[in-house]
Amino acid sequence: AQQETMLLYQQEKVNPLAGCLPILFQIPILYALTKVLTVSSELRQAPFFGWIHDLSAPDPTTFLNLFGLIPWDPGHTPLIGGFLGGFLHIGVWPLLYGFTQWLSTSMAPPASSDPSQKIVYQMMPIMFTFMMAQTPSGLLVYWAWSGALTVLQQYVIMHRAGAENPIDNLIAR
Repeated sequence: AQQETMLLYQQEKVNPLAGCLPILFQIPILYALTKVLTVSSELRQAPFFGWIHDLSAPDPTTFLNLFGLIPWDPGHTPLIGGFLGGFLHIGVWPLLYGFTQWLSTSMAPPASSDPSQKIVYQMMPIMFTFMMAQTPSGLLVYWAWSGALTVLQQYVIMHRAGAENPIDNLIAR
C-alpha cells in the first residue's frame, strides 16, 4: 500500500512532506505564545473572559470541583493533592481542545487500514487532552479556537462536496 501511495505521489508530482508545511508555520507561533504567556509579567493576573483570570496559569476549573461551582482547589488536598492537581486536573478549556481535536481527526480520512494505527489515531486527542491540561490557559484558548475553526472549515468543505462527515451523523441522531 505504501509503494502504491509513493507511486501516486510521483505520478501526480506531489511532495509527501507538503502536509507538514502548515505545522511549520504554527510551531513558531506556539513557541512564541508559550513564551509570552509564561515570561511576560504584563500578562500575569491579566483578566480574560469568564472564569479565566490569568492567561499564564492553567485552567482553574476541573471536574472534581464541578468546573468551578465548588470553591475548592483539589491540588491543595493533603496527601493526594499532587495527583489531583496534576494529572487529573482537566478543566473546561482542555476538554474543549480535546473535543475539537477529536472532531478534526474523525473528519479526516483514515490514514491507514491497519487496526493498531487506527486505535493510536483515535487515542491521540485523549492523550493530548491530558498532556495539554497543565499548559497556560491562553495557549489552550488559542488551540481550541484554532481547532474549532479547522473543524468549521472542514465541515463547510465536506458539506459542499457532499461527503459524509461525523457532524451530520451527530445532528441526524
